[in-house]
Amino acid sequence: MTLGPKVPPVIAIDGPSASGKGTIAAAVAQRLGFHYLDSGALYRIVGFVGGERRVNLDSDSEITDITLNLKVKFNGDRVFVDAREVSDQIRGEVAGAAASRVAALPGVRRALMSLQHGFRQPPGLVADGRDMGSVVFPDAQLKIYLTATAEERARRRHKQLMEKDSGASMAALLQDIRDRDFRDSNRATAPLLKCTDATEIDTTGMPVADVVAQVLYLYQKQQNPQ
Repeated sequence: MTLGPKVPPVIAIDGPSASGKGTIAAAVAQRLGFHYLDSGALYRIVGFVGGERRVNLDSDSEITDITLNLKVKFNGDRVFVDAREVSDQIRGEVAGAAASRVAALPGVRRALMSLQHGFRQPPGLVADGRDMGSVVFPDAQLKIYLTATAEERARRRHKQLMEKDSGASMAALLQDIRDRDFRDSNRATAPLLKCTDATEIDTTGMPVADVVAQVLYLYQKQQNPQ
């Protein structure tokens, strides 16, 4: 779909958990001077706050009510909820698992839709998540689907946790990755899927710089078709 001249372009980067979406999207946005949307952080925030308040994470009405009343602020890598920094808390495995559950709730997804659309500002946006290209920005100028083997993604998650001095077994992480894949792919609302017009990149064993270069190449190629 051709974007109108006044509509900022969007690069949508989707894929399963720990496929490298956030790292790649942030790097691409920096290279292009675009805004960056980490949609997963929004769901992690909702899941974290829901768990903290001890509400039923499978209750659409309760979690949607929390979502509608959240005051979220991003300041670089720092994340604030109601003026309280929660950057570290939302990056943990507990918040990640909670995010996968609340992301399946239709009311929550509707509540966050307008917030996500608000990130689409000049000169452009790089958005990563599970449904950026399929649901949130279906008119994205470039759609990328990043993937990697479950084992590779578990190793990446394990490395991240070890760097934070947080212990976790590879077996548990691998099972968690597989469980999230199943939930994300089989939920009724906006399931994880590769758009027919998305370019798939298997990042297994690929250096970050190579993946970033490939995404930039695809974007520039689309900007200047031969």
